[in-house]
Amino acid sequence: MKNIIFYCLLFVTTIGNAQKTYTQTLKLMGSRFDITVVAENETQGNEYIQLAIEEIQRIEKLISSWDPKSNTSKINANAGIKPVKTSPELVGLIERCTKISQITDGAFDITYASMDKIWKFDGSVTEMPSPEKVKASVSKVGYQNIVIDKLNQTVFLKKVGMKIGFGAVGKGYAADVAKKLLMRKGVKAGIINASGDMNTWGIQPNGDFWEVAITNPKDKTKAFGMLPIHNNAVVTSGNYEKFILINGKRYTHIIDPRTGYPAHGLSSVTIFAPKAELADALATSVFVMGKEIGLNRINQIPNVECIIVDDEGNLYKSNNILFNKL
Repeated sequence: MKNIIFYCLLFVTTIGNAQKTYTQTLKLMGSRFDITVVAENETQGNEYIQLAIEEIQRIEKLISSWDPKSNTSKINANAGIKPVKTSPELVGLIERCTKISQITDGAFDITYASMDKIWKFDGSVTEMPSPEKVKASVSKVGYQNIVIDKLNQTVFLKKVGMKIGFGAVGKGYAADVAKKLLMRKGVKAGIINASGDMNTWGIQPNGDFWEVAITNPKDKTKAFGMLPIHNNAVVTSGNYEKFILINGKRYTHIIDPRTGYPAHGLSSVTIFAPKAELADALATSVFVMGKEIGLNRINQIPNVECIIVDDEGNLYKSNNILFNKL
């Protein structure tokens, strides 16, 4: 559940050129988006925000698995049948996702969409599903069965019934492309917060960096500390809001796509990365991999850092996080 990051804004602070922050909150891609830009006046600010909205809506049409006309839906409909020619943008996104799958040993996998929905987090599940049922639920999951032909711009899913989905990276990718567009249009600073998938650039009108609070999963009214972020993305995955209890044990909604069982051991994972798409994918991956393997993997990836809180409330950091309050 990527919703424990908060950001600090100065809504009316100005500097010499009278720039201010302008924010709109709206529902896009089925989630809450807070789009903030630094602009000279309200008209300009609203124009910039509208550009971001239109770009996010474009991405939603590209990656939607609900729209039968989308390229993603066409790929899924032809699983086990034939390759589907698609846009270079979608081919690139799928290729990057498969590379993250390789890096994380399958802890991240966009073919998770093939998984049978045997776990429900609405209170209706009161006992563990059988091992046979769990094993069967992931029988069609496996990024190794995605075939990408970059020359012909096609994507093929080898198994009938396979599906890809971008629920774990879609909002992050949308935030990335919207940020890129706004920077190209001359927007000097802003934040795109896609339900906790947060992407920033520039600085606040008073000259300070944007900041994020690393919230304590045990008490969401308290924070471990504040971290400044500059031209970076921050994403948190947590287990403390969407879960079920079976025989007194908590099971999170974050499912290991390799096993079909809920991940365990951690309360939250916060990833700092150059892009929200990458941070999004890695936050889920580390949550599934666990503290030791997750931190080891993050320490090997340039320009990516991590903060982990385990089920006991203990906090762990990757090697290069420089903040003495954490």
